[in-house]
Amino acid sequence: MADLTTHYMGLTLKNPIVPSASPLSKHVSTIRQMEDAGAAAVTMYSLFEEQIDLEALAQHDFLERTVFMSAEATSYFPKAADYNRGPDGYLELIRQAKESVSVPIIGSLNGVTTGGWTRYARLIEQAGADALELNIYLIPTRLNLTSDGVENTYLDILHEIKAQVKIPVAMKLSPFFSAMPNMAYRLDHSGADALVLFNRFYQPDFDLDELTVVPHLVLSNSNEMRLPLHWIAILYGHVQASLALTTGIHTAEDVVKAIMAGADIANVASLLLESGVGALTDLVSGLSQWMDEHEYESVAQMKGALSQRNVAEPTAFERANYMKVLGSWR
Repeated sequence: MADLTTHYMGLTLKNPIVPSASPLSKHVSTIRQMEDAGAAAVTMYSLFEEQIDLEALAQHDFLERTVFMSAEATSYFPKAADYNRGPDGYLELIRQAKESVSVPIIGSLNGVTTGGWTRYARLIEQAGADALELNIYLIPTRLNLTSDGVENTYLDILHEIKAQVKIPVAMKLSPFFSAMPNMAYRLDHSGADALVLFNRFYQPDFDLDELTVVPHLVLSNSNEMRLPLHWIAILYGHVQASLALTTGIHTAEDVVKAIMAGADIANVASLLLESGVGALTDLVSGLSQWMDEHEYESVAQMKGALSQRNVAEPTAFERANYMKVLGSWR
């Protein structure tokens, strides 16, 4: 039987399949179910910078009192009571999860600025988290914000967080950097223990009857994994940080592709939200079966086999592939 063991930012995992941040981790009972179904670790749902800031009563009072004065903006901020758990509840959930399961628990912080909210990295570590994922969901809308400014925001937050904790820190990235390899290199040399590719940016939709802008959630499909697959295959072997592929993992074959590109783990969320946590069992058994059928003895043997550095035609990841694709249409 194939050895599914993998190593992710210093953690030894029983297989490469890890549920990513989602509402499924809001309850200890579901975290236990994911472990029982085969999850090698669990990434907690994100604690948001805005959620932490709402602890300041003055801001909370301001948002509550002005919600009808500028509804277009403030309607996107849930009332404090609408969050499933405040910051203290989030920390307690991590403590309870650590007491209830044996797989690693990865905390998740979501923010876009340096500041007081980053102290929660240390509190998450103290609550027992084995690692921390930083999800910097930054949408640069100001005309005077340069690409250097965006990149430095990521680096500044990473430096601030790394100064707070000793546990490994993963950076969940946007796919929109103009020079992804250079950004990966800079984060790697600044101490990132893992790079998670990629964050899904949820674009709003228009309600034409109400003439309003509304949030719109669409779950992923397997085709969406091609973008992170492409960049992981390019980065593999060029950075010391672990690599995680997130977005579009729906089948065991998707997991195989992620590993072949060079990923240490494959994150999954949409499949579990759509089909239930039992789908984890199918992913793990499907991966094991594929490896047995193709005579792979371990995940380590597979890793990076189709990365740019290992394939016979590395230009397939560059302009040559673009021309070939266009020429293939009939």
